[in-house]
Amino acid sequence: MNKYFSIKDKVYDITEKYPETIDVFVSQGFTQLVNEKMRKLMGKTITLEMALKTKKVNVELFTQKLIEVIEQNRKSIDDSLTLQEEKKEADVRISGVLPCPVRIPLMDSFNKWMEEEGKSLNVSLAHELKAASSGVDWLKDEIERAETEESLSDIFISAGFDLFFDNSLMKRFKDKGIFEDITGLERLNEDFQNENIDLQDPDREYSIIGVVPAVFLINKEEVEGDKIPTSWADLLEPEFENRVSLPISDFDLFNAILLNIYKLYGEEGIKKLGKSLFRGMHPSEMVKSHMKSKRPAITIMPYFFTKMTREGGPMQAIWPEDGAIISPIFLLSKKSKKDILKPFVQFFASKEVGEILSHNGRFPSTNPEVDNGISEDKRFIWLGWDFIKENDIGKLIEECERIFNESI
Repeated sequence: MNKYFSIKDKVYDITEKYPETIDVFVSQGFTQLVNEKMRKLMGKTITLEMALKTKKVNVELFTQKLIEVIEQNRKSIDDSLTLQEEKKEADVRISGVLPCPVRIPLMDSFNKWMEEEGKSLNVSLAHELKAASSGVDWLKDEIERAETEESLSDIFISAGFDLFFDNSLMKRFKDKGIFEDITGLERLNEDFQNENIDLQDPDREYSIIGVVPAVFLINKEEVEGDKIPTSWADLLEPEFENRVSLPISDFDLFNAILLNIYKLYGEEGIKKLGKSLFRGMHPSEMVKSHMKSKRPAITIMPYFFTKMTREGGPMQAIWPEDGAIISPIFLLSKKSKKDILKPFVQFFASKEVGEILSHNGRFPSTNPEVDNGISEDKRFIWLGWDFIKENDIGKLIEECERIFNESI
């Protein structure tokens, strides 16, 4: 036993006391722990030792990784004020959030790159790359407080339309032309640059390094004898009212769904989406949803979670015929510092990072050298650069949320 936990402790107790360890569990295949309900259900019944045995994971090595993450987090908390001072003085400042399932391998890869190549750059670095589960409020605070380009971080990484396109947040800096796509990618992965979709910013200001696709998970026991929805249009039909679980707590993905449904089906589409929400999974009731006998027939979730489906089980993953709605993972970098920032940006846009996103997390990469394993018949639904430019995205999200909430 170490000073933080015992291998006889319940997984739930460890993750509750040290939330930063959730990423470590997920990176080792315990994908259910990202979902709070599943973490409570599974974590309260199984010890750390039992969990590791089921996955045939080396107990000693895994325990050491947990300890490292706990101590790193404690150090980051202790050094938070120091970090803010360092960020002011550093040559390169990176801020953002990374998808939980891939944060650990991405940070390991970044730290290795810094040790092998970063040192030769001879620049000082300050970075905060938190797990997406921690939210983006801290990023919004930084952007809201920033009055000049100099007071902003040099590189931002995150999913989220509101963060980067809200007029009161990053868009006011975008409109001044302070960002430039310096990934060096002339063409994106053919999954995202073809006759149906083009994620490359025509103004070459913003970069997209990957996407979070939303797909359907069908409970065959709940739809037995009924029509199985195969498209977003199907979900809006009256027969699926009060039968769909939506990723409301995943703000980035939920906002992407709201915006795309609005673009495709207007206000009426948002109202129908609100009516489809399974009441047992409303945010105020979500913590008790495992106690309910009635379950949603369809769950909308990130493609990553389809790893949890068991062959022969009641859950069936369906890629929507009209396309998986995507929440892009944006990367923004300052034009004025592109010479010094270019090696860092190219690392995050690299094949190595792309394969971690795509292969470890099922977050398909835009790097053209990455095989995302997405067949040609699986399409994506993307909001589009023209739609983004023509609308006040921040206000539109608020309006969609209002219509949705009034329809529930």
